[in-house]
Amino acid sequence: MDKPSFETYKYIKGPMHQSLRHDSAHKHVSGTAEYIDDIPEPAGLLHGALGLADRAHAEIISIDLSAVKTFPGVVAVLTASDIPGTNDVSSGGRHDEPLIATGKVEFHGQTLFAVIAETRDAARKAARLAKVEYRDLPFWTDIDGALENGAPLVTPGMVLKRGEPETELSKAPHRLQSSMRIGGQEHFYLESHIALAIPGEDEDVTVWSSTQHPSEVQHIVGHVLNIPSHAITVNVRRMGGGFGGKETQGNQFAALAALAAKKLNRAVKFRPDRDEDMAVTGKRHDFKVDFDVAFDDAGRIHAIDANYAARCGYSSDLSGPVTDRALFHADSSYFYPHVKLTSQPLKTHSVSNTAYRGFGGPQGMLGAERVIEEIAYALGKDPLEVRKANFYGEKGSGRDLTPYHQQVEDNVIARVVAELESSADYQARRNAIVAFNRSSPIIKKGIALTPVKFGISFTMTAYNQAGALVHVYQDGSIHLNHGGTEMGQGLYTKVAQVIADGFQVDIDKVKITATTTGKVPNTSATAASSGSDLNGMAAYDAVRQIKERLIAFATEKWGVSADEVVFLPNRVRVGGEEIPFPDFIRQAYLARVQLSAAGFYKTPKIHWDRASGRGTPFYYFAYGASCSEVSIDTLTGEYMMERTDILHDVGRSLNPAIDIGQIEGGFVQGMGWLTTEELWWDGKGRLRTHAPSTYKIPLASDRPKIFNVRLAEWSENTEPTIGRSKAVGEPPFMLAISVLEALSMAVASIADYRLCPRLDAPATPERVLMAVERLKAGA
Repeated sequence: MDKPSFETYKYIKGPMHQSLRHDSAHKHVSGTAEYIDDIPEPAGLLHGALGLADRAHAEIISIDLSAVKTFPGVVAVLTASDIPGTNDVSSGGRHDEPLIATGKVEFHGQTLFAVIAETRDAARKAARLAKVEYRDLPFWTDIDGALENGAPLVTPGMVLKRGEPETELSKAPHRLQSSMRIGGQEHFYLESHIALAIPGEDEDVTVWSSTQHPSEVQHIVGHVLNIPSHAITVNVRRMGGGFGGKETQGNQFAALAALAAKKLNRAVKFRPDRDEDMAVTGKRHDFKVDFDVAFDDAGRIHAIDANYAARCGYSSDLSGPVTDRALFHADSSYFYPHVKLTSQPLKTHSVSNTAYRGFGGPQGMLGAERVIEEIAYALGKDPLEVRKANFYGEKGSGRDLTPYHQQVEDNVIARVVAELESSADYQARRNAIVAFNRSSPIIKKGIALTPVKFGISFTMTAYNQAGALVHVYQDGSIHLNHGGTEMGQGLYTKVAQVIADGFQVDIDKVKITATTTGKVPNTSATAASSGSDLNGMAAYDAVRQIKERLIAFATEKWGVSADEVVFLPNRVRVGGEEIPFPDFIRQAYLARVQLSAAGFYKTPKIHWDRASGRGTPFYYFAYGASCSEVSIDTLTGEYMMERTDILHDVGRSLNPAIDIGQIEGGFVQGMGWLTTEELWWDGKGRLRTHAPSTYKIPLASDRPKIFNVRLAEWSENTEPTIGRSKAVGEPPFMLAISVLEALSMAVASIADYRLCPRLDAPATPERVLMAVERLKAGA
């Protein structure tokens, strides 16, 4: 049979900008995707469990572990005295987060010891048998308690200032002061934290960790064991969800597993159950936002002074950069002529809060939207009208400078909002809803259209770098490794598309391999929505290097110019000859051409001076808008999501199908944060919402009845990112703010829209009902 001609192959399968299924999608749905707990257990595997404190704040008088040590199956009990290195797993270098507590406990659920046993069941049962004597100390678990008790800051706060808000606040026609409470959120990843450590010869240890930051796990294990990083290999093939909860919180489990493995010279696995995971790992930060704002008759803001106080937990963790990013987004999409923003990262006797999708940005943005809402109700205007009046202007308009003195150069928010306002038929639907509410005594409806402007880059400049390793084998197949981790978001697929596009080969020629510190060193966390930007560009750099060598080889062998060497779909044209890609690679190998490269990328243009509150912390901004309609029952506070329309800017999408999935998922997760997900600590400092029975994430049935999601296909990143795309991990989360604002409008109808409902988040049915009753009384 004749071979098909090259004309048959005009296109490659799976280039950049093409919708392609997630590389593990079929494995997810068939149950064949391998997670750490699916790895065949090594011979002699031991299991670990945590011994937890049952006080929120207390001195440890004594610990009796005799019953723990003698429990059947227990091999060892580890305490702080067993740590050969540093008893610290803190992320920010403040050394304020002990792996195992000594002398004092600072939150209910802090680790006092670890049990290593032959079975997981034996370890867990034994861990509950310790007899601990405490001397209780005063404690507080929330922001109010912290403020009332003069709590210290876990890390220095930050101030952003531009203009003269102190004097300008009194110069506008209108002024108001108000506050808002914003709840935290549990990550509720499907796969709980887990770590498996296998000891090797000499100092070596290999750790499989469900982490977004393999390099940090490597460093932490090295500090705890007092061994160099080169002795530690951390592997991550995939996580069953992360959302920021696995950026730092996996450190303790990996460190304990490695500590036990080296001490006992046996493989050790730690896998807490859901209750333990929720009790001992950090969450999204709660915030209390207080603001003083001055504005004119059109609702345009003249000056604002706002304070963002956060519940941070007992140690700093990532609270510094989280509260910083809250201030970076306290402007939302709005220009403030005179502004002062202050962060207050407060210490509380609760688990140390950590990264969560948006990293403080959602809380900052939500505070700004409350400011807009207060102004709108004070003036009797549609909040969307006030939003549009305050949008940033075009570059050079005089309304393009952020509170941190970065110029907004790529502003498309007005266009995004205008297009969505038209496609969602916002004005006609709002008028119809106002009419409906006048005639409906029990069921009330609300609609809101809210914008998103989210800065992309790590605010710590050093983290904006990435590496990738690409091998091309003799048969033309390609091996890809990079520093990004896969937590379900499709990063591996996108970077593989970059490789396929660069070499012009089908995607199935590219093998995606597990993230490992043994191949690409010194990686940053897969966070800050930067995974595709950083790792995609690093992979592109590796491809560039190999192609340059191949072109040089071809010009020498065939005597042609570099312009005459062209990579076409699954082949290479050299002069007038077309050679199948595998054959071309084989010839290059025989000519001793290096077919491997380590790529590297660092984000340009960014810089930040925290002390002065000035700089360019973000490479670019991602934009979006959402319009949500809800209906509420004023007798019960229950509500329904009727419809949501979204228009989101991802630049030139690397993979539209995956990006739309990220937008849908981010929106629903954000909706959960603002409506059903409520964290509650009791009077003894115990987290009581620590299981699916008491903590309610949104279900598939909670999504909007009508859910329309579109990409802004006209958009293209003005900066030279990979494929001119934009980040899509975190920005869609804040699209859900439209849900809270729609609920607020429905409640406001009780008082004929004359009073701001001041609906705090999460707006549970109970809170909605209380707001309804409050407005009835006020009206």
